[in-house]
Amino acid sequence: MPSIKHIPGPYRLFFYSFDCGEPKHVHLQREKRICKFWLEPVHLAKNDGFSPKELNAIRKLIETHLPQILEAWHEHCG
Repeated sequence: MPSIKHIPGPYRLFFYSFDCGEPKHVHLQREKRICKFWLEPVHLAKNDGFSPKELNAIRKLIETHLPQILEAWHEHCG
């Protein structure tokens, strides 16, 4: 489960190796909460525990760091 480093905030951003056959996406986790966002375009795929307000902040974080996240996706999934 590779994590994406150097993105500020309380979240762990990561990919599952078995997910590489799906469209580009990223998983985010904070404590026991987890969500999944599609990357092109950026939109919520799944949510387990995050409030709508926090999901909006997460979406903005992803959009801000999208080039770095996509680069990590390509490095991991090809």
